[in-house]
Amino acid sequence: MPTHTSVRSTALEPRRSASAGHRLVTVYGMVLVAVALFLFFTALAPDTFATGLNFRLLAAGNAVPLVLALAVTVPMIAGKIDLSAGYALGLWQVLALSLQLKGFDYRLVIVLVLVGGAVVGLVNALLVELAQVDSFVATLATGQVIFSITYWYTGGKQVVDAEGARAAYFDAIATWSLGPIPGPFVLAVLLVVVLWVVLERLPIGRYLYAVGANPRAAELTGIRRRRYVVGSMVASGVLCAIAGILLAARQGGVAQANIGPDFLLPALAAAFLGSTTIRPGRVNAWGTLLGVVVTTIGISGLQQLLPGRFYLEPLFNGLTLVAAITIASVASRKRLARAEKHQLAPEVVK
Repeated sequence: MPTHTSVRSTALEPRRSASAGHRLVTVYGMVLVAVALFLFFTALAPDTFATGLNFRLLAAGNAVPLVLALAVTVPMIAGKIDLSAGYALGLWQVLALSLQLKGFDYRLVIVLVLVGGAVVGLVNALLVELAQVDSFVATLATGQVIFSITYWYTGGKQVVDAEGARAAYFDAIATWSLGPIPGPFVLAVLLVVVLWVVLERLPIGRYLYAVGANPRAAELTGIRRRRYVVGSMVASGVLCAIAGILLAARQGGVAQANIGPDFLLPALAAAFLGSTTIRPGRVNAWGTLLGVVVTTIGISGLQQLLPGRFYLEPLFNGLTLVAAITIASVASRKRLARAEKHQLAPEVVK
């Protein structure tokens, strides 16, 4: 049986002897960046940026990216990466609409899509664990297969509900609200809370972090590494399916075959960016949420200041991803160097 091992990352976290200011900047630096960006764009575009309407539009529009970012986050905790997430999102939003047009009840459609997401996650896990294919290569390959299936199923065309055959309750998934807060964003934040509880308050979270930090050491302590890797990939697949359902409900009876990959880069950027804050040096749920917030504020502000520049969103996402990966790489080298130092310490004493 595995022992209750608490795994803490010390790659970027400040030392206990660090000053309060240093700890604030290190742990909550991204929060400060988000606040600074908000104040900056509010000052430059006060009539359009810091408004209730803009908040509701941004919250409603970023529920799907947030859920997909969580889907990318879970395998990253276990040391894997899922590049099929965006392609799976595209397939599930197509099926969530088209199956209703074929006469299926919307509740059955939701169940089928969720089961399909779990199956895709399981296929990825089998390739990674049983076939021992690198997760980057395996999920990129399955993503392309999923993309081709989506194009084959739709014929490369939009799926349009011209006769209103879809259920009104299905559209209600995207149209309800909690006061001024759009319902889909509420659901996405609830998923963040659930993931935070699992990762920070339950043993499964500690085991996942242990597997991601050092798979061999995790196995030596009795943790069934393979089980947690498979579970993380299946969870990622289910989250992709949830994101697809939310997207299909938001689209108002239109599903596009090629829309999924556009969501992948922002999701990766948010997850990597999130690993530099709240729990510096490791991927975490609140960090991923903050990563989505930072990218949303930045892109929205730039688009309002420079309207019509369609290159701003991919440019901002790309630069953010490069910066986040650079910081994560530095953190990884620090962690390895510190681990080697601790391993050499007993030999020096001898």
